[in-house]
Amino acid sequence: MKASVIVFPGSNCDRDAAVALEAALGHAPIMVWHGDSELPNSDLILLPGGFSYGDYLRSGAMAAHSPVMREVVRRAKAGTPVLGICNGFQVLTESGLLPGVLMRNASLRFICKDVLLKVERNDTAFARQYAKGDVVRFPIAHKDGCYFADEATLDRLEGENRVAFRYCDAAGAVTEEANPNGSRRNIAGIYNETGTVLGLMPHPERLADAALCGTDGAKMFASLVETLH
Repeated sequence: MKASVIVFPGSNCDRDAAVALEAALGHAPIMVWHGDSELPNSDLILLPGGFSYGDYLRSGAMAAHSPVMREVVRRAKAGTPVLGICNGFQVLTESGLLPGVLMRNASLRFICKDVLLKVERNDTAFARQYAKGDVVRFPIAHKDGCYFADEATLDRLEGENRVAFRYCDAAGAVTEEANPNGSRRNIAGIYNETGTVLGLMPHPERLADAALCGTDGAKMFASLVETLH
């Protein structure tokens, strides 16, 4: 299995993602610079977290127009799995691969803490090692993490079973109190129509090793390797 990690100016989780991928794969992923117009043959493309282009204009807006993104979009539409984490999720919405937008947190503050998530489905390459309804712990670190879409889009996401994870409490209850950023319907991550593109605000790569005090995120990378190997 070959994986590529796209690196933008301002990415700061690209190495974290590469380490988590290498632990699951047994070999290092390919690091691809945003200015490249070509992309190696890849079974998985990962857009990492960070502050691409300093989050000027809107988070992810400039990165969505990087030369490499034309090829990322083409590969995604052809069925190559793409995982966008935090800023990567923002890039996916700005590039049109996922609906909705990521807005300023309801508190208007940067939030950095662990949160609990409910696994809404486990029939995709990203989530096979979870059980539906599992409560997992991932960190968040964002100021523009409030997922917003109009009611029709939200209803479509629900109807098509495209919500991947929701913010929840320890019992798995999806409550307002468990929502750290004001995201509509507690949405923390969504899929595209085919379940091959996942945008996720929390960081699974930051809890993918026991030395980091948690391994809930490791299952996502293991799921990808199991499915795509």
